[in-house]
Amino acid sequence: MKILVVGGGGREHALVWKLAQSPEVEKVYCAPGNAGIAQLAECHDIPATDIGRLLQFAKKRRIDLTVVGPEAPLVQGIVDEFQKKGLRIFGPSAAAAALEGSKAFAKEFARRHGIPTAAFAVFTDVQEAWRYIERHPLPLVVKADGLAAGKGAIVCETLEQARQALEAMMVQHVFGAAGEVVVIEEFLRGEEASLLVLTDGDSYRCLVPAQDHKRIFDGDQGPNTGGMGAYAPTPAVDAHQLRQIEEQLVKPTIEGMRLEGRPYRGVLYLGLMLTAQGPRLVEYNCRFGDPETQAVLPLLESDLAALMNATIDGQLAGVELTNRKGAAVCVVLASAGYPGTYEKHKPITGLDRDFPDHVLIFHAGTKRSNGQIVTDGGRVLGVTAVADSIPHAIREAYAAITHITFDGAYYRRDIGARALEHLRRSSLGKGHRQ
Repeated sequence: MKILVVGGGGREHALVWKLAQSPEVEKVYCAPGNAGIAQLAECHDIPATDIGRLLQFAKKRRIDLTVVGPEAPLVQGIVDEFQKKGLRIFGPSAAAAALEGSKAFAKEFARRHGIPTAAFAVFTDVQEAWRYIERHPLPLVVKADGLAAGKGAIVCETLEQARQALEAMMVQHVFGAAGEVVVIEEFLRGEEASLLVLTDGDSYRCLVPAQDHKRIFDGDQGPNTGGMGAYAPTPAVDAHQLRQIEEQLVKPTIEGMRLEGRPYRGVLYLGLMLTAQGPRLVEYNCRFGDPETQAVLPLLESDLAALMNATIDGQLAGVELTNRKGAAVCVVLASAGYPGTYEKHKPITGLDRDFPDHVLIFHAGTKRSNGQIVTDGGRVLGVTAVADSIPHAIREAYAAITHITFDGAYYRRDIGARALEHLRRSSLGKGHRQ
């Protein structure tokens, strides 16, 4: 097969890396790609949202399978357009991608189908939204309805923070049209987890549960980002909880979308909060998570291309998904100032080092300039280590990241800390039981 991966971030680098390992794959293309992806695939400078040019490219190069990384082209209907032309493409239709494209739709869908989630209300008028906030206990979460690159959810501990969030979204339009509608919901207390599920609209297969680190600073402080690191599997989700998540969230979502005439085919991302009352849905994404993919795919033993083809053909029930034992930890190296304003074109040193096989450097915001690899985004690299345990993988990832730098490089130093705390408590519990 010839495969086209759409996108140019760390998630897409991980997808290209995994797909290139398939014996079924002859060649991988990527649009637009980045400096790291270019070492594995033939990159073409076509924006991920330029559906017309992507279609032309796929037809001209006789691409056998297109895999879409980011959410924007999915919400815009790239899958529908490719299918109209008889081209195979992995991802949900525009109607199904509404689960991510509109938080209001997703919350109301969850309510219709009895999927446990936070109490919420939807607003198009800033004054009505403010009156709602005044009547409800804090903290509350204010969310832009549309796509906001992972930065459209603001946890508001005070009335002033809530006022500023509403002002930014509905008056100043910092997220553009995405903030014209807002969802205000109760703040859920617990531990977050991410579950990526492959589904053909009927059957499904779960990848390893992961945990993202969304805040910019250590200790989960500061504003939300697209994600500063992830690890898998998360000990927060044990076998019992995974069955609970499947029964209460995964199955009702797949069945509900089919019943509403929006069958979901592709990868479904469930952002979860593990509360004292059980798992709750925080959000849906209609694509592979970033950076969760950089931790989850290195643990996948199965052929990803074969899984994707089975998903498209409605034959997932006949395919097994197997994962290797052990753990993977991804630490994101970001530009100073991210998730706000940051500078680009900073030369990166250390990438030419001979890293061990269990260390993977996934490029996110990089490009080649005058023979050098330089920074080209807020999140620049994802340094992933695979090992026999989470503590070992954490040590290996942080040992590797010390060898890579650029002017203003920043990374969190506590990725996986919650996993270590889980393991410590579990060890104490075993000691008491003995």
